[in-house]
Amino acid sequence: MAEAPRLIDLRQSPTALRVQRGVMRFLRAQLGFSCFSEVPLANGRRADVLGVGLKGEIWIVEIKSSLVDFQVDVKWPHYKDYCDRFYFAKPPELDAEIFPQSEGLIVADGHDAAILRDAPDFPLPGGRRKAMLLKLARLGADRVHALMDPMGEV
Repeated sequence: MAEAPRLIDLRQSPTALRVQRGVMRFLRAQLGFSCFSEVPLANGRRADVLGVGLKGEIWIVEIKSSLVDFQVDVKWPHYKDYCDRFYFAKPPELDAEIFPQSEGLIVADGHDAAILRDAPDFPLPGGRRKAMLLKLARLGADRVHALMDPMGEV
């Protein structure tokens, strides 16, 4: 039997997990987004948080838990082809000045978050949006099924 997919990526630091929770709570409670964590993308990358808004808009939030985490990351520009808006999210103790001014920025702790800088809006082409929404519908269904039947075939 195949192992059920993990809902929490065990490679994430405790700080990153706190930021993730705050970001997802904020997007849901304040903006009405439905959120996914650890979403594999068609280019082989994995989005930390992906939110879908009430009108089908897609935001990706890349969590950076430390200066080193940001400095060694060269993959983040590749996420922008899969969302309408791209944000970095950081814990309160991390300096906001390290992040590019051209990108959105969120500060978050384990309880909530706030947008420090809005991200530019670059609407996805229709075909890419359809593919992403279909992928997310299937991913969500697979994750619910894994919770309902952890020993089931994947």
